[in-house]
Amino acid sequence: MTANKVNHAKISSRLIEQKETADSLAIILPGAGYTAQAPLLHFCTGLFYSKGFDVLHLNYTFNREEQMALSGEDLAEAIRPAIEDALKNKGYDHFYIAAKSIGTMALPYLLKDQSFLDAKAVWLTPLLQKEFVLTSMAAGSHKGLCIIGDQDPFFTWERIERIKGNPNLSIKVVEGGDHSLELSGDPIQSIDLLKNIISDIQHFQSF
Repeated sequence: MTANKVNHAKISSRLIEQKETADSLAIILPGAGYTAQAPLLHFCTGLFYSKGFDVLHLNYTFNREEQMALSGEDLAEAIRPAIEDALKNKGYDHFYIAAKSIGTMALPYLLKDQSFLDAKAVWLTPLLQKEFVLTSMAAGSHKGLCIIGDQDPFFTWERIERIKGNPNLSIKVVEGGDHSLELSGDPIQSIDLLKNIISDIQHFQSF
């Protein structure tokens, strides 16, 4: 699938604005089946909004075949119009991009954009099996936070070792965490885990 073949009708966006003019924007790039309304990204949104950020939600609906054919460059090109529209007539000085799963495929491309040269990145369950994602995390100059569970199918310690050497990247490996950053079969402990993850993001945001 090439960028010009991505159906932009599959991309929807929502800009959640502060009552007063904000100088900071957080962009939420969800997973394929894990939308911006799912628990982790819902509370991530609430965190950034409570800190005075406007928050831009991107959601996408690709079927399985489209997901398999989708490249990171395709996804970045597909969501750029929504991002550019949100930036119109705005004077944002600070940017955070929080990406989950398939959303992390777009991050290496978006972080090269002029608007995001100083953006900070939150990599939630990144697709570490994608070499371009791994390389971006290992060598990127942007401040970043990576959170992934050791029961995530895309997790290996070898891949973590690849990215550990980047001084700009903080890494948290969640013991027992799956690809949803939950503990399978334990909803109560999963709620506690969610709280800890949001606290980690808050610490990163305030650093």
